Amino acid sequence: MIDLSLSSEQKFLIKMTREFANSELAPGLSYRDRHSMFPKKQVNKMGELGLMGMMVPKEWGGSGFNTASYVLAIEEIAAAELATSTIMSVNNSLVCQVLLDWGNREQKNKFLKPLAKGEKLGAYSLSEPQSGSDARNMKTFAKKNGNKYIINGTKNWVTSGQSSDLVICFCLTKKEEKRKNISCFIIDKNTPGLKAGKKEDKLGIRASDTCELYFDNCIIPESNLLGFEGQGFQIAMNALSGGRIGIAAQAVGLARSALEKSISYSNERKQFDWSINSFGAIRKKIANMATNLEAARLLVCKAAYLKDQGKKYNKESSMAKLFASKIAMDAAIECVQIHGSYGYIQDYGVERLMRDAKITEIYEGTSEIQELVISRELTKCL
Repeated sequence: MIDLSLSSEQKFLIKMTREFANSELAPGLSYRDRHSMFPKKQVNKMGELGLMGMMVPKEWGGSGFNTASYVLAIEEIAAAELATSTIMSVNNSLVCQVLLDWGNREQKNKFLKPLAKGEKLGAYSLSEPQSGSDARNMKTFAKKNGNKYIINGTKNWVTSGQSSDLVICFCLTKKEEKRKNISCFIIDKNTPGLKAGKKEDKLGIRASDTCELYFDNCIIPESNLLGFEGQGFQIAMNALSGGRIGIAAQAVGLARSALEKSISYSNERKQFDWSINSFGAIRKKIANMATNLEAARLLVCKAAYLKDQGKKYNKESSMAKLFASKIAMDAAIECVQIHGSYGYIQDYGVERLMRDAKITEIYEGTSEIQELVISRELTKCL
């Protein structure tokens, strides 16, 4: 039985993140979106508040929260600005968590502590131009040379690729049996031979920078290898499974924002001398948005609960991401529809919700991949 009551610590966390979102993220939100401006000041403040290494124990510089608390904070940040919550999600779920799970004491001291404290920012690099969901098709190669690795290749769709200080990067270390020969490295962005490409001009989450990374005889010490050679595929899949809980929480936050904006506008907007929230068509939209939102939040809570209990959660995290991302997209579309022509212009900030929502159905595994994972997990149970 999952206890859905909030602890006093969780209530404080929600209050703190909501106040931060209202005071630090809401101002300048439209400007950052229009100009693809990275929220550097806001991310630094989030680090000071302990939001960038939430699930990392205090021993390693983190806040020591569990996953159930983490998703509460992600929802609050995403309800204000999905782009900033994406930066937060990657640093927490795909960078800090990987180092916490797979790093040795030396690596945790050197890399995890500054990341968890928010003193440095991390990126996660798995995809390549020819390999998205099919990670086994990667070509970036790390050649062992004595006590060093020489990396050559190209990575793409790297969130915080330009603004990050460190990157979790997956490379082939042998060219045969690719799945068994993917390895994971932690790489300083200032390493010679590593160059970040231009910022992608994206549909949504425009304040979060996304770019390619180019490796041209980039030499790193073997001490930067996480786990052992050939363990990279396992590390990547485990990281994505946990990361999907955060993406689902992001989608819940965006859907909540769409619902709140829809209720507020429908109360104010009058047609034929009546507030439009008195019309059955509008009431139906709002009722469905609210119901779907609660259902998505419960899926997120279950996945987070299972992770915190040390139980298997792969199926549940994919279910949460699949459903939450769909209802976020649906809620954003309905929000624009309720606002009518005003929803179609930038001044109201509603069209941004629709642009931002789409990415939740794509990154960290498309909806189609989530369906594949869910069906595969169910088949195992037969």
